[in-house]
Amino acid sequence: MMQKLSMLLFFVLFYSITSSADLNSDRDALLALRAAVGGRTLLWNASNTTPCNWAGVLCENNRVTVLRLPAASLSGEIPVNTISNLTRVKTLSLRFNRLSGSLPSDISQLVELRNLYLQDNEFVGSIPSSFFTLHLMVRLDLSNNNFSGEIPSGFNNLTRLRTLLLENNQFSGSIPELKLSKLEQFDVSGNSLNGSIPKSLEGMPAGAFGGNSLCGKPLEVCPGEATQPAIATGGIEIGNAHKKKKLSGGAIAGIVVGSVLGFLLLLLILFVLCRKRSGNNARSVDVATYKHPETELSAEKSNVDAENGGGGNNGYSVAAAAAAAMTATGKGGEIGGNGIKKLIFFGSDRSFDLEDLLRASAEVLGKGTFGTAYKAVLEMGTVVAVKRLKDVTISDMEFREKIDKVGQMNHENLVPLRAYYYSREEKLLVYDYMPMGSLSALLHGNKGAGKTPLDWQVRSGIALGTARGIEYLHSQGSNVHGNIKSSNVLLTKSYDARVSDFGLAQLVGPPTSPTRVAGYRAPEVTDPRRVSQKADVYSFGVLLLELLTGKAPTHALLNEEGVDLPRWVQSIVQDQWTSQVFDIELLRYQSVEEEMVQLLQLAIDCSTQYPDHRPSMSAVVERIQELCLSSLRVTQEQSDSVNESD
Repeated sequence: MMQKLSMLLFFVLFYSITSSADLNSDRDALLALRAAVGGRTLLWNASNTTPCNWAGVLCENNRVTVLRLPAASLSGEIPVNTISNLTRVKTLSLRFNRLSGSLPSDISQLVELRNLYLQDNEFVGSIPSSFFTLHLMVRLDLSNNNFSGEIPSGFNNLTRLRTLLLENNQFSGSIPELKLSKLEQFDVSGNSLNGSIPKSLEGMPAGAFGGNSLCGKPLEVCPGEATQPAIATGGIEIGNAHKKKKLSGGAIAGIVVGSVLGFLLLLLILFVLCRKRSGNNARSVDVATYKHPETELSAEKSNVDAENGGGGNNGYSVAAAAAAAMTATGKGGEIGGNGIKKLIFFGSDRSFDLEDLLRASAEVLGKGTFGTAYKAVLEMGTVVAVKRLKDVTISDMEFREKIDKVGQMNHENLVPLRAYYYSREEKLLVYDYMPMGSLSALLHGNKGAGKTPLDWQVRSGIALGTARGIEYLHSQGSNVHGNIKSSNVLLTKSYDARVSDFGLAQLVGPPTSPTRVAGYRAPEVTDPRRVSQKADVYSFGVLLLELLTGKAPTHALLNEEGVDLPRWVQSIVQDQWTSQVFDIELLRYQSVEEEMVQLLQLAIDCSTQYPDHRPSMSAVVERIQELCLSSLRVTQEQSDSVNESD
């Protein structure tokens, strides 16, 4: 018995010593890597005996299994005997750095490596043959580097490979036949490849092969390849036959008569549709002039309540103050021969009219830069948002021209303008009502225990939706938004982002409280009515910082001063990269830390001081889409981990 106990103690002691030695080896390898390539995030405490608490390092069973150092300002070549000594690492991410040179020759020692992300660096040379001994590899991303030579057929040895991204390098020659049954994501676009696409890759999207000299499915047919045989239809031969059956005289006459009748029928349909459309435009939901019983309530009361926050059913209609001005003067939005006032609608949904709107119960949502917003519940149950514009300084004709352009904006990430009312005294805009309120309210409105947490997936989705909405605005000529901020990003029940207040900056005078938007305004903007698309990009960058940090920018809130977000983030980044920058609610999502850092870097790029250094909104959308896809890949990797361990 004593002998067995002694043996057990010996093995425990031996395992403990061996395990400690292995972790020390991992620690030495990480310190050697830091010494070789530097990095502002590698503020590792060398006096700490365990590296498992270092930023970017994760351990399992007392060994380093994950190393993630994205956008860490790493530069230079990775020497041998550094990362290759991390023999238990499963995920290695060094993307978005400035690493150069060729892949380390001893990378084949990472025998348990499953996920390798080296994109957006400056690596050169060919892929070494020893690389293809990493049989457990599942995800491989070498895109946006300077790798060259032919794409090796050795990739066929990586039978578990699901992702192979090689785009935007300098690979040449033809694509080898890759018989990888589990391959889901593949991209070799932006190289110098030629020849035909292998049959095993014909099911990949065409974009995966763009920017090369390739042919074959899914691209155009290669020169000299046989096309599909001709197909015979009806009684007319199509193909190589020299003789074709002729149509009989009766058949020809039937075709001519049928064509004439079809043409006349088409003209009749077009005539009916045009008459119907002109009738709708002339009607424009006409409403007889009427005097609202609540018009004695003055406009002053409405404004005071709005400034005090409003809320609830205020006991008067949304347009009670507006009705006072409209009915007292007898001037409506559109006045016909019988003194008729009308709402001017965009689109085909005209289920209510001005009288319905003026009778609606109202709730003040808030007072913004361009006026007061109300939630209006119509008698038939329809809920809309109504904005009473203030300080409109342009002429009647110019207002109508510009508001028509706003009404024509149609995108899934914009709050659609449904209708408007115009008179000299009142300008009302009717929008779809967004039940979840604004992003600002969601981020800063409730700081107690009942606050709705916003996870990474929701925040990244809001960022992408907002970016797409702004990109659409910028794509419509020289349009700008001019007032991008979190209170103008509204949310649906599924947290889809909708950008509001677009096009209004050109309708009204300077804001009476310019400091309210100072935290989002680009430094070059002196007149809020003269904003460039690059200034919109700056405001969006501040909004991204707000999403990631949970902090409001300067003067964004009524009762809080806020912070100069771009300057604050820059000051923190110089010392620590993640721990003090991100909202505490985001620190739980370590698996997507790389994507969070990517989005933070994009926010910094957007909010840089010089307009020419800011990306376009189309480039912003592409980058956010990529990191959202990357997040999905990480989730997929985690769900596949059980299968990969087989």
